[in-house]
Amino acid sequence: MQQVRFVKLGVLAAALAASFAAVAEPAIIFDLGGKFDKSFNEAAYNGMEKWKKESGKKYLEFEVTNESQREQAVRRMAEKGASPIISVGFSQASAVEKVAKEFPKLNFAIVDMVVEAPNVQSVVFKEQEGSFLVGAMAAMASKTGKVGFVGGMDIPLIRRFGCGYEQGAKFANAKAEVFQNMTGTTGAAWNDPARGGELAKAQFAKGADVVFAAAGGTGTGVYQAAKDSGKLAIGVDSNQNHLQPGTMLTSMLKRVDVAVYNVSKGFKPGLTVLGLKEGGVDYAMDEHNAKLVSADMKKKVDAAKADIISGKIKVSDYMADNACKY
Repeated sequence: MQQVRFVKLGVLAAALAASFAAVAEPAIIFDLGGKFDKSFNEAAYNGMEKWKKESGKKYLEFEVTNESQREQAVRRMAEKGASPIISVGFSQASAVEKVAKEFPKLNFAIVDMVVEAPNVQSVVFKEQEGSFLVGAMAAMASKTGKVGFVGGMDIPLIRRFGCGYEQGAKFANAKAEVFQNMTGTTGAAWNDPARGGELAKAQFAKGADVVFAAAGGTGTGVYQAAKDSGKLAIGVDSNQNHLQPGTMLTSMLKRVDVAVYNVSKGFKPGLTVLGLKEGGVDYAMDEHNAKLVSADMKKKVDAAKADIISGKIKVSDYMADNACKY
């Protein structure tokens, strides 16, 4: 009789474990700037919402407002049994690495950085490829032959955007002049529209008439400055053409939404790299910028896109090829 009881308890425990696994909810942790930053975090949010709509399931979320919260947030989600736990942004790498070791039976993912662990999926992008396309478009749209770039936090990842942009501009116009400025060296650089506007105006004063912002929420200040100055701006991460319709030349799409959606749908440990070929980066066209991009411009950009995908054009990576370091 006692043996039967143990068998029944064992079956019950297995059933409970299976039930827990079936109902485990994914979690997403947004980094500084908030989930409605109209850029990187918001793209991640859109990917999570797409998964929610298709699956009919719920997910947990947390918005980091200061750097000390990152590890605490990841651990809290792990303690709740969430899986996979998706951390948005390179700054969460150390937190993911530490907590993933403590909870080896749960799955974790990090967007924009590589964490090597058997239960972690790392998703990174070939930002230089998408930036090349918008750089080429900027040079073609420019009347002065001078274009600008405003980055957020001064880190190699953002330099990668600027490097790709410069290569694209000079591909379209060998004599193009490219001005580059970074907003700051701390996390505050992602959410400083006033500073973004100042940097953009300084570049306009030097003759730039198109400026690309890869700066999170700071970019909204760049776009406003372009609107006020009668110049053109280029958005980043999400399609931001609607923010200042008529003066947004395009947006460099970094499909964080695709990354988050794919992880939520089917976790795959290891490294995932998304470039033009994988649909991870691109440029945006819609009703808001249709009049700014001529058929000839689009044809040339699309030809460059095809050549990058085929390997005919190789876009140097600031973080790997020692490119643009002067």
